Amino acid sequence: METIEEAGVEGLSLRQLARDVNVSHGAPAKHFRDKQALIDAVALAGFESMNRRIRDAAQSGADLRGRFVGVARAYVHFAVEHPALLTVMYSTKHHPDSSEELRNTGVQGIHVAQAMIAEAQEADALAPGNPETLAMVCFVSLHGTALLAAGGHLDGNSVEDVVTATTDTLWAGMAAGVPAAQPQLH
Repeated sequence: METIEEAGVEGLSLRQLARDVNVSHGAPAKHFRDKQALIDAVALAGFESMNRRIRDAAQSGADLRGRFVGVARAYVHFAVEHPALLTVMYSTKHHPDSSEELRNTGVQGIHVAQAMIAEAQEADALAPGNPETLAMVCFVSLHGTALLAAGGHLDGNSVEDVVTATTDTLWAGMAAGVPAAQPQLH
């Protein structure tokens, strides 16, 4: 993963992997059929790491809103720490030849958000609405925040302040309710 962070996906090769882990140049070919298989493995490992952070944040504390903010921070901080990896993760997940395992692992974080939103609705902390759609709206907002933060494009605002403003706005909107004619997203 260090190679991706330093040189991007273009700098990744089976030979570079062999050098990085100090094995013969042919050894990685025993595990990866080609460069795309290596990229898929890197993307999968990235999603697994990010999902662990999201699950940990979702389980920390009893306050529903605090857990929601924690999940958002976990996602944005992962993006800031691993911007090139995040790009590889999502471009690989949406590649037509991506594996089912990668696609399933790539949506686990949003499933955590769906469950949290449903839990908050059951506790009357949020208004009724489709948790799948609401989680997608939250993801799109936070992914934009993450990309801007990772690129240093927050116009002098701190990552924490932007995440707080984003989550406060999302939570307030979900608490107030959504239009009945809202499209269903997945």
